[in-house]
Amino acid sequence: MTAEPQLQELAPGVHAWIQPDGTWWINNAGAVHSGGEVVLIDTCATARRTKLFLDALDAATGGAPIRLAVNTHLHGDHVYGNALLPGSTTIVAHEHTRQGIQQDFILANTPPAWSPTPDWGVDAVRAPTISFRDEITLYAGAKPVVVRHPGYAAHTVGDAVAWLPEERVLFTGDLVFHRVTPMIAMGSLDGALRSLDWLAAFEPAVVVPGHGPLVAGADFAGVLAAHRRYYEFVRDTAVIGREKGWTPLEAARETGLGEFADLPDAERLVLNLHRAYADADGVDVNVAAALGDAIAFNGGPLACSV
Repeated sequence: MTAEPQLQELAPGVHAWIQPDGTWWINNAGAVHSGGEVVLIDTCATARRTKLFLDALDAATGGAPIRLAVNTHLHGDHVYGNALLPGSTTIVAHEHTRQGIQQDFILANTPPAWSPTPDWGVDAVRAPTISFRDEITLYAGAKPVVVRHPGYAAHTVGDAVAWLPEERVLFTGDLVFHRVTPMIAMGSLDGALRSLDWLAAFEPAVVVPGHGPLVAGADFAGVLAAHRRYYEFVRDTAVIGREKGWTPLEAARETGLGEFADLPDAERLVLNLHRAYADADGVDVNVAAALGDAIAFNGGPLACSV
């Protein structure tokens, strides 16, 4: 059993929804409350988890309406809960994220990749109705929430961060996994590396990662450095594997995980190698094949406690 999620107030009206332990389908989210209204930052994977989040937020804000919501990227753990938002809530995302949510295939036909299979409690995806390309600023009352795309693929093709310039709080989405294995299978290895300097330039006081515990600003450089080492490890493993004619699964099996061996969801190495190989070949990832290889590496379905 994972620990219970908590709504934490990081600054007046700025809330983070932290869900331990941040492994498969267990994400973080957030909200900004000001002027009697709320801007939401992501939802959760299941109806049960999203309802816990929304109930806690309702109690903390005295029932303030959620006027706007932003999805940081297309993955279901951050967007399936959109279906529980009031019909009056306008959902915003990068244009590629909107397209990706519309094309989602996992909710309706969940592959037997996770054990237990998530109980979504959601019948259909709800896509954003407003999209942006580079940056958009949303407002909770008079408080700005700057939503910005790095300009290239990284974790996915449509990643966005939510930045509160007054409080210097940064919601990174899955550009940051803290104490959890990163994943870039649907993005870009080079872009993920580029994004680290881009994230550092915000110089945040507090960081809410897409998965894992909060990060103090003073510790952010170390967290980003660990990401850089991991991505370079994936890159170097892919180079060696391709030289030797190994498949991504074979390369993962031939490689010791080193300092990353104790991170949860270690099987994501296989998914990330599929991305590195695909990038080198100029093709897209075969998601079904990559998941199959991750299951083989893991010795069975991927652990899930959503």
